[in-house]
Amino acid sequence: MATTTLTGARRRSAFRGRRPAGIAPAAILLLGALYCLLPVSWVLVAATKSKAELFSTSTFAPGTGLLSNISDLLAYRDGVFWLWMLNTLLYAGGGALLSTAVSVVSGYALAKYRFPGRNLIFNLLIGGILVPAVVLAVPQYLLFSRIGLADTYWSVLLPQILHPYSIYLARVYAAAAVPDALLEAGRIDGAGHWLLLRRVALPLMLPGMVTIFLFQFVAIWNNFLLPFIMLGDDQRFPLTVGLYTLLAAGANQPSLYNLILTGTLLSIVPLVALFLTMQRHWRTDLAGGAVKS
Repeated sequence: MATTTLTGARRRSAFRGRRPAGIAPAAILLLGALYCLLPVSWVLVAATKSKAELFSTSTFAPGTGLLSNISDLLAYRDGVFWLWMLNTLLYAGGGALLSTAVSVVSGYALAKYRFPGRNLIFNLLIGGILVPAVVLAVPQYLLFSRIGLADTYWSVLLPQILHPYSIYLARVYAAAAVPDALLEAGRIDGAGHWLLLRRVALPLMLPGMVTIFLFQFVAIWNNFLLPFIMLGDDQRFPLTVGLYTLLAAGANQPSLYNLILTGTLLSIVPLVALFLTMQRHWRTDLAGGAVKS
């Protein structure tokens, strides 16, 4: 009995000794969450303020002008905000879908097929991850200008399709989630390459596909530099560039600041809805029961 009591006391003492070390990571995560959520909270509150309240009330004091701000924004220049929203959905949705398709097929081929130059291609992809997108923006503009595609929807869509990091993720996920034994069993049953990809690999890679799609969708949705360089017609602007033009005009028209804040708030809503809708597909254990050990 004495030994049991002493052991329990030692465990409690050890637990108390470890508790401060466990609190530190939680505190750091809390500070990180506050750092990320504070600007969003400010935008949410500021978008509710009328023109008179924006500069005269406390920073985090809610206002009474949210509905009027939304109405003014949607009526601004005959509803150009809706056009910017549709353009952004086209760029982000179409670009993310095409990029996911190209990345999954490329990553699957790099992970499951042996062919000359495979390692060289993969190393080039790794090198491509290290190249900042800002370095490629001007050369891409010169290229698209030479072939007559500058200031078109294609000039923003096409550069987003081939994404080295997405191909890398697809390659890593395909290597881990698609067992070679399962593919070999399919080949024995007479399945070809396309059937194996469609019926075996893609269902197992679904969580990785969702991850790639979400990453690409958010990256394209928030992209500013590429459309800013490529596009000159504001009828093709995405939300990032469109709201920037409002911000530039707001230096001479302070009344536009309410529209900018309201547009920023509305631009966040599709991203939140996308994550809430697709998070149920974000699972990592779909291949857990595919092959018995």
